[in-house]
Amino acid sequence: MKEAMFYEKLENQEVKCTLCPRFCIIPEDKAGFCGARKNQNGKLLSLVYGKLCSIAVDSILKKPLFHFAPNTQCLSIATVGCNLSCKFCQNWTISHPTNKETFGEEITAERVIETTKENNLPGIAYTYTEPTIAAEFYLECMKLARKEGLYNVWVSNGYTNPEPAKKISKYLDAINVDLKGDMAFYQKLCAVPNEEPMHEALKIYKKAGVFIEITTLVIPGYNDSEEVISGIMDWVRNNLGAETPVHFSRFHPEHKMLDAEPTPVSTLERCVKIAKEKGMHWIYIGNVYGHKQESTLCWKCGKPVIKRTGYEIQSFKDKCEKCNVTIPIAGKKWR
Repeated sequence: MKEAMFYEKLENQEVKCTLCPRFCIIPEDKAGFCGARKNQNGKLLSLVYGKLCSIAVDSILKKPLFHFAPNTQCLSIATVGCNLSCKFCQNWTISHPTNKETFGEEITAERVIETTKENNLPGIAYTYTEPTIAAEFYLECMKLARKEGLYNVWVSNGYTNPEPAKKISKYLDAINVDLKGDMAFYQKLCAVPNEEPMHEALKIYKKAGVFIEITTLVIPGYNDSEEVISGIMDWVRNNLGAETPVHFSRFHPEHKMLDAEPTPVSTLERCVKIAKEKGMHWIYIGNVYGHKQESTLCWKCGKPVIKRTGYEIQSFKDKCEKCNVTIPIAGKKWR
């Protein structure tokens, strides 16, 4: 265990975690909401420092990041824990394990970098669970990765306080943040008081020059209304820009929502229509294999420019031949 960053010492051996907007007040010998940080003798310790519960090689498209480092694979790593409690979580066995155990393989930041280079990978994705809760270890990995010319990408819920977000953004190249819905959605399905902290963190990442893509998992009857989708798109366009890629992903029953219905494809297509009407340029449908909206379509004429199926790119062009519209691509280009 390592002493955590981002906390305050209080009276009676209690501590206040300032990593995320929960601001957990943690008594001695207890862990915070995320299960990854514990008060030991009045000192907050990271229980997941150098302890990975998952390590794999993935396509960058799986994150999903469609406009960053196209056609690359990345080392994907995760620790146990999460600062949300989403009833629909697809990785709940590691985000909130039933036995509360912070299991994982012991590893150093140096070894993470060595593994990335040994596999000839251009970067690292911090994913599967919320990367914020492992900030101490991940910041060490990110600093080393930056020195070695490797990229760092996060897949995050965005529930991060301003100070940590600013420190993280110094070494972060790209991030996909899941904007899940309106305040009622976050309260009902994610155990979050409100959604505003996600917005504040995104503004920080944008200001720091981090490349951003947005995902919304569309769940029938919960966040699929025109009002909710329009609200998300209005905020993204006004604060992040019309060029920000947005992904509408199909929900499949999981965790505590096994009785819910999968998202109809027609609902996802309606979300795409709303996003277009709101002025967004690059819009995608996820978890529907072979759908035309997996590809990058020119926002002016609708012609396919980058063709994708699943996690593979079939053809790649950096501009529309008909309209001469350039596709915004960050990171290492097609190879």
